[in-house]
Amino acid sequence: MHIAIIVEGKNDRSRLRRLLDEQVGIFCSYGTPGTESLARLKKKIGAVPVYIFTDNDASGKKIRALLCDAFPDAEQIYTRRGYAGVEGTPEEYLIQQLEKAGLEEYIIYPSSALPSITE
Repeated sequence: MHIAIIVEGKNDRSRLRRLLDEQVGIFCSYGTPGTESLARLKKKIGAVPVYIFTDNDASGKKIRALLCDAFPDAEQIYTRRGYAGVEGTPEEYLIQQLEKAGLEEYIIYPSSALPSITE
């Protein structure tokens, strides 16, 4: 694992897993983490760079604040208000945010549809 991204839940992790290669560890907070959950996360993640990618709603902001306290050097990745969390964010926007965070080398870009050949 080269880097770690912390998201809120399994659906967020599944959504990002399709876009990121296996060198990226994607971890779930499973909602608002307590002291023990944070300690387990820290132990699992170790010393790799951490990115926090939570929803842009009240609970996501609360979780982000707790994670920022536990991982003070973590980089922040944001989704746009109005999307149904990370899991409901369009892939194109997720990719833009991952690129903004400098994670291009880990992104698995979806293959674009081949243009149809007409004669």
